Amino acid sequence: QVQLVESGGGSVQAGGSLKLSCARSGVIFRMCAMAWFRQAPGKEREFVSSIAEDGTTTYDDSVKGRFAISQGNAKNAVYLPMNSLKTDDTAVYYCAGHFLLASGSCLGAAGRESYQYKYWGQGTQVTVSS
Repeated sequence: QVQLVESGGGSVQAGGSLKLSCARSGVIFRMCAMAWFRQAPGKEREFVSSIAEDGTTTYDDSVKGRFAISQGNAKNAVYLPMNSLKTDDTAVYYCAGHFLLASGSCLGAAGRESYQYKYWGQGTQVTVSS
């Protein structure tokens, strides 16, 4: 059974930094993409960043230049260092994964839409105060 577990959330003042981590457990055939989404109170879940199996990264405009997604050497973890945090970054952050359990295609895996990711973590709270 594939599971994702986030860590690293917390409270920080505006301008500060946090680093989120997401660890995958369970056996997969292939990692197509992993991503971070976030959901602020009263808002829809929104895309933050993704990384494809070839290392290609994608960011929402709101975090470009401040956040930097990366993956572990074994591709069983993904990280999100977050710098210059703003109060608007306050949200629950979710790790998501698009994995193949058997042979298949990863075409279009590293997308910005929630439905493109089957596996989700439980979320970690990030609170940025002014």
